[in-house]
Amino acid sequence: MVSFVVRFRFSQEDRAEATAAVALLATESRREPGCVSYIPHQVQDDPDTILIYEQYRDPQALEAHRETAHFKKYAIGILFQKMKDRRLENLIALV
Repeated sequence: MVSFVVRFRFSQEDRAEATAAVALLATESRREPGCVSYIPHQVQDDPDTILIYEQYRDPQALEAHRETAHFKKYAIGILFQKMKDRRLENLIALV
């Protein structure tokens, strides 16, 4: 299992577009056969920050996700272009 959290920070004027892109990306990503979980969040005390918790069956499923048209359209084409910064945290399950 591959699990991670990615945290994006956007300017206030890009917040609505980023939120819409994340919603579309989540819908499409959840349909992928190797996607176990894809849960976007807005940080409660920081509305300009979006956090996405993702799980994939294996590294190949994650690589397949990154090659999809929806990842390229919404993540690379919108989120990566609008973000002020991005942080990726790879996770290891304890149990």
